[in-house]
Amino acid sequence: MAEHSTFEEELNRKGHIVYTNHGVSMLPLLRQGRDVMIIEKKGPNRCGKYDVVLFKRPNGQYILHRILKVREQDYYIVGDNCRKGEYVREEQILGILTGIVRKQKRINVTDRTYRLYVHLWCDLFPIRSLLILLRELLQGFC
Repeated sequence: MAEHSTFEEELNRKGHIVYTNHGVSMLPLLRQGRDVMIIEKKGPNRCGKYDVVLFKRPNGQYILHRILKVREQDYYIVGDNCRKGEYVREEQILGILTGIVRKQKRINVTDRTYRLYVHLWCDLFPIRSLLILLRELLQGFC
């Protein structure tokens, strides 16, 4: 990425972003400082359930989280390592994750192993959410 360009500028200029992950909200899929994300510029079509999207919050913060529910006017989006999500409008979405590079190997979002992870991880969201809450409560006592 150019030194001081925004994600929007890079997506408009090149059509994609190759960027190292920062943050822990998408664990275990993306590991901070180790995994590289490949994000393609969002096209005219609506995104789908389970897509991982780059969006911009009204405060200017860029976030990469997963769509768990597609609604008529917006999307319900949650990080894989989060209990709570947020509603995001179509115009906030800048790009869609198409692949990950881990240990110099590319993993496409169409790969069978990735799709299996997505369904297991997302379809068990209520259980996962409770486990994350339990972890947060236990960490609060340490």
